[in-house]
Amino acid sequence: MTENHSPQAVPPEKVLLLVNLGTPTAPTAKAVRRYLAEFLHDHRVVQLTRWLWCPLLHFVILPLRSPKVARKYAAVWLPDGSPLAVHTAALAKAVQVRLPEWRVMHAMRYGEPSLASALARLKSEGAHEVRVLPLYPQYSTTTTAAVADVIDAHGKGLDVAMLTEYHRDAGWARAVADSIRAHWDANARGERLLLSFHGIPQRLVDGGDPYAAQCEASTQAIAEALGIARDEIMLTFQSRFGREQWLQPYTQATLEQLGRDGVHAVDVVCPGFAVDCLETLEEITIENAKYFRDAGGQALRYVPCLNAGAAHADALAALVTRDEGWKGSH
Repeated sequence: MTENHSPQAVPPEKVLLLVNLGTPTAPTAKAVRRYLAEFLHDHRVVQLTRWLWCPLLHFVILPLRSPKVARKYAAVWLPDGSPLAVHTAALAKAVQVRLPEWRVMHAMRYGEPSLASALARLKSEGAHEVRVLPLYPQYSTTTTAAVADVIDAHGKGLDVAMLTEYHRDAGWARAVADSIRAHWDANARGERLLLSFHGIPQRLVDGGDPYAAQCEASTQAIAEALGIARDEIMLTFQSRFGREQWLQPYTQATLEQLGRDGVHAVDVVCPGFAVDCLETLEEITIENAKYFRDAGGQALRYVPCLNAGAAHADALAALVTRDEGWKGSH
């Protein structure tokens, strides 16, 4: 019998876990409801007291929202599954090629494969060193800290270190800039370049969350890598949920204003998302493209996320092999 020398066949010495937000397992109301229930139960995501939030979530929000969100997922679902799941798995494989001495896995903060189960599995296998890389270039208490919560709860007994952010990493910024440049080479440059990041409530930033400042720093780094002035890039925030004020300017309102101002073509990039997902493929290329056209614009030209591209995998692999920024030991 041929001996199996695959990384999964022997106890791993060094393991890299790429962690993304998560996704439903199917574009159905039932699957979406199960996913949203876990996601929206996290106190990092919604800070309301549980006695107020839980009845509202289970009896109002989930019944109304799940079928609508399921239809959105159905519009962008891939043959192999959710775009976020497909692209995250492909990215892990691409990074694995560049790190043969590491075992590279992917996990989700919400949904499957879960980060908690991955840590439990590694503990049972006797993993020696585990590095957790959340696929969020910019740190936020709503995302990166939620990953740290799972490590604190389930990583005991493992030597775990996490990279909290890479928002100004030169390799990452260069990869984003190169993707924009390739888009311009193929399609010519639009009249505006807009970077749309996922929003968070303004009160969190007022309370010390560094996310907004890191989005600005990322925009500056991308401008430098592109060789253009910072004022040639518009920075906006998308995916607002609820009625309170979120980070502004809002992506939708900005695109509508551009349309009214007579801008015909705008190039949109979402550098806060490591891989394409519902928020990029449906919210930007379908919903916001329609808002832009309805306001008078003609073409919203979306530049895809870095996904499992070579430059992205190179940048992440380089982060892993450096010791800077990795924190914690559990």
